[in-house]
Amino acid sequence: MHGQDTRDAGASRIVILGGGFAGLNTAAHLEKLLRKRPDVRITLVSKDNYSLFTPMRSEVAGGGIEPSHIVNPIRGFLKRTQFREGLVTSIDLENKVIETEHPQSHDTSRVRYDRLVLALGSVTNYRGLPGVRENSFGLKTMADAQAVRDHALSILEQADLMESAEERACLLTFVIAGGGFSGAELCGALQDFVDRALRLYPDLHRREIRIILAHPGPRLLPEVGPELAEYARVELMKRGVEIRLNTKVQSATDHSVTLDSGEEITTHTLVWTAGTAPSPVLQGIGCNLDKRGAITVDPYLEVPGQPGVYALGDCACIADPRTGKPYPPTAQHAIREAKVAARNIAASFGVGEREQFVFDTVGQLAVLGHRSAVAELRGWRFSGFPAFWMWRSVYWSKLPRIERQIRVAVDWTLDMVFPPDTVQIGSGSIALEADHPAPDHPDHHDHHGLLPFDVTPAPATADLTAGH
Repeated sequence: MHGQDTRDAGASRIVILGGGFAGLNTAAHLEKLLRKRPDVRITLVSKDNYSLFTPMRSEVAGGGIEPSHIVNPIRGFLKRTQFREGLVTSIDLENKVIETEHPQSHDTSRVRYDRLVLALGSVTNYRGLPGVRENSFGLKTMADAQAVRDHALSILEQADLMESAEERACLLTFVIAGGGFSGAELCGALQDFVDRALRLYPDLHRREIRIILAHPGPRLLPEVGPELAEYARVELMKRGVEIRLNTKVQSATDHSVTLDSGEEITTHTLVWTAGTAPSPVLQGIGCNLDKRGAITVDPYLEVPGQPGVYALGDCACIADPRTGKPYPPTAQHAIREAKVAARNIAASFGVGEREQFVFDTVGQLAVLGHRSAVAELRGWRFSGFPAFWMWRSVYWSKLPRIERQIRVAVDWTLDMVFPPDTVQIGSGSIALEADHPAPDHPDHHDHHGLLPFDVTPAPATADLTAGH
């Protein structure tokens, strides 16, 4: 262990755990609110030294955007905050000490705090199903999205060499578990990517490709209204996707997926988007947790019985004071929660007044591939190309840094003219017989709505008044 951090030992220490939307926005707001308080030191701890713009993650998996174009260095956002790359291994609320481990070197260190923000996000929840963790891809991180894309290319390359129809059928079957935003968006992006990539594989035929979307609920996209959910189902089915509603994945092996109906699907590709759970590091820290494992907080986002400890984002259970029902764990909520948490922390230093978190969902957007999407904004519903145009316009405008916006715009323009890039970067040796789970990542908030992304270092805070 390298020991504890003793720099600026006399300063009051705010430590933020998690570099997703909740944690990053909290740090950005605190920098502004406490700009005249040099006696307060802000530290952010995250596994990665970059922030991922998660709404465009499925487009990376579908080959429409280069991975590096939707990530930004955390150190470039935060001018005053000290950044520490590390995995949080333990949280000692009694002694106000955090223990971390570097993700590469595994060196350990301790960080002391006076105020603590828990924004550790969520991890993939495999629900203890046999073989699913070991034989599926997640879709939480940039590495996950890149792995799905490279694996799809590996599948096409190997199928092109197969003469056996049975072996080709197994290779060319893709199963996606979960029909929420992540699953439906990945399904549309993957279908587009494979369909267009087939132009470069003349010996493979579109009729050989099977994409199966298994969803445990009675309709896709439970986050939006039934009309839009039905539109999404019909749109995907028209493009050849097999939709299995009221269907759960029961188990998986390296060459098959078994459904709860007893049906066994031979496949080498299972992508799991059917559930998340709050970061497991929160277990046993002495706070009240809900049935999901999220920390229960008061209307000020403070943990009851733990003065100076705040929780927000996916790892917090925050009740709407008007209804008593928990707010959904979406990115648009996390960003607004960060603003309130920062104000309440600043108030504890005598800067401003405390306030409760109250927020109405702005809207929901989901892209389905093939220049189609669904959108629900302040009660208004859109589908097809108008919703697709709204999806791209809104999220492109929220991308931090003009340089990234230009790169993504170029990606989209080239994608309309040229076939997708079928180069495998670093994944050419993927072995289908090997386990290929992607590591869970607790630091990135999932996107189930419009993102008023306001982490940029610009003086004004960007916000969206109508959207997910």
